[in-house]
Amino acid sequence: MIPLSNHLPDHLLDREDGYVDLRSYAAIGNGRTVALVAHDGSVDWLPVPDLDSAPVFARLLDAGRGGYVELHPDLEALTAAGVDVTTNLRTHREYVAGTNVLCTTYTTALGVVRVTDSLNLGSTGALPWSELARCVDGISGAVPMTWSVVPGTMLNTASPWVQHTDQGPVIRVGEVSLGVLSNHAGQHDVGPQAIRGRFTTGEGTEHLVAVVGTAAEPLRLPEPAAIHRNVGLSVDLWRRWADLLEYNGRYVDDVHRSALVLKMLGHNPSGSIAAAATTSLPENREGTKNYDYRFAWIRDAAYTLHALLRLGEQEDVHAAVSWLLRLARAQTPDLHVLNRLNGSVPQAGTTELDVPGWRGIGPVVTGNDAADQLQLGVYGDIFDMATLYVEGGNVLDADTARMLSGLADAVCDRWIRPDAGMWELEKHRHYTSSKMGCWVALDRAVTLADRGHLPGTEDRWRAERDRIRAWIEEYGWSEERGAYVWYPGTDQLDASVLLHTISGFDTGPRMSSTIDVLRTELGRGPLLYRYSGMPDEEGTFTACGFWCVASLALVGRREEAENLMGQLLDLSNDVGLYTEMIDPEDRSFLGNMPQALSHLALLVAALTLNGQ
Repeated sequence: MIPLSNHLPDHLLDREDGYVDLRSYAAIGNGRTVALVAHDGSVDWLPVPDLDSAPVFARLLDAGRGGYVELHPDLEALTAAGVDVTTNLRTHREYVAGTNVLCTTYTTALGVVRVTDSLNLGSTGALPWSELARCVDGISGAVPMTWSVVPGTMLNTASPWVQHTDQGPVIRVGEVSLGVLSNHAGQHDVGPQAIRGRFTTGEGTEHLVAVVGTAAEPLRLPEPAAIHRNVGLSVDLWRRWADLLEYNGRYVDDVHRSALVLKMLGHNPSGSIAAAATTSLPENREGTKNYDYRFAWIRDAAYTLHALLRLGEQEDVHAAVSWLLRLARAQTPDLHVLNRLNGSVPQAGTTELDVPGWRGIGPVVTGNDAADQLQLGVYGDIFDMATLYVEGGNVLDADTARMLSGLADAVCDRWIRPDAGMWELEKHRHYTSSKMGCWVALDRAVTLADRGHLPGTEDRWRAERDRIRAWIEEYGWSEERGAYVWYPGTDQLDASVLLHTISGFDTGPRMSSTIDVLRTELGRGPLLYRYSGMPDEEGTFTACGFWCVASLALVGRREEAENLMGQLLDLSNDVGLYTEMIDPEDRSFLGNMPQALSHLALLVAALTLNGQ
């Protein structure tokens, strides 16, 4: 087995054809958008103003024309001073505790400097403009620094240009306007499509490079002192939120980091939660599986609420519950699998863009083909979320209660249909995990009705729930395999059935046996593939490993669960982030990042092991 390491490359010379490993990226956010910061100090991804906007900085997907915001020690100046930058330049990164603010410390032969990166919040929460602040503190010695603000082509849809105004140069890219503000960061070198500068730190010196942006509205140009102040406000606001989380188990740092990732992926204006911060990062090196995850999946939103409710979070939970239930009321009974972050229904299909993709692995796409699929499992997600919300001491409104009653009636009729399954497959079948999701929907409907929260035909819900269980036991279980199978008549496996240890469908010997069969056939070390046949097509699915942890604990195999948890936690990158998938051979990251479902699964595993 390849030794595990979550450390990033420790010098700035590790770009291959302009790209870096996905493990290199840390994420910062402001509740509307997310930036990815590489280990070498380059912001390689930043949509403005919203996460699903076209990215004005996208070197992540287009090294040549994607755009970036660089800030790091000046390699040319260091080399000219006699420093061997291959051996005498090191980086160390960490988040400011309890926040999504990143600190990177560069140690050189000439001195030490710290860069603090924040997508700023304001005094009361999200700012009405995007504000990327890059604060530089001289720790010791004198370190030459260089910075560049080089806008991209918005995935080859616009050509950037610099407009000179009496307020200073303004970068224009399509509808986006960007201002570059600085303090003690040297003279601005303004070109036709970029702005650059250089400066040298000293012990105790403070410097700032900031990029502020708006789209289709006037551009606010704050004073540098106000931007610097907002960094402190952002730290305070993130910490105040993290301090509300109720968890005192052994994985507190990992739990807080994953919860903060989910908070960062939230879209404050609507209450929705994005599945990931990026589009088109490949799930394999052939480029046959590149998708846009900057949408709000009902599944992911429900799982996020599940985790946050168990952590005792209230304000974001209420906002997200309200958003999800509004969508469900508007769409019942034909729930859309995913929606845009603002709650609107996305157009069907995807659009391929003329962009090379990360390390040349295309295609780069916008949109998602799963929008119109039938996925029966989402009904279970909605009802499970509503039940947890009520169990937290809350009460449903009358319109929502009526909507859920109608939805339960619809599940009674729809569960017998084939669907695309959790994995959004083209071939519709009677997937076992989808039937389990329908069982969850009706089981929770019965629970809510018993407690006086739902009107309706409770006797029918109970009878159909029992029919679903009988169907699963007859057609979804294989005595020969000793496991729940993917669908009737096959001996193939599907790791998503592990979710229904967590849902309570089965925590007994059959699920325990299924875990063993899954780990034998789909497992690679601590990791699991999604379903049979995937070892030839993609990496292991990060969330599946953490689902296995929770399942082992719930079937009574706690020691195995704790051992597996430790192995999986070693697979994050240096700042605790996970992508959608991991290559089991070299542990490299694959797929979009940071991935909500991966961090959700970590939270569920940690909470389960802690008895929450």
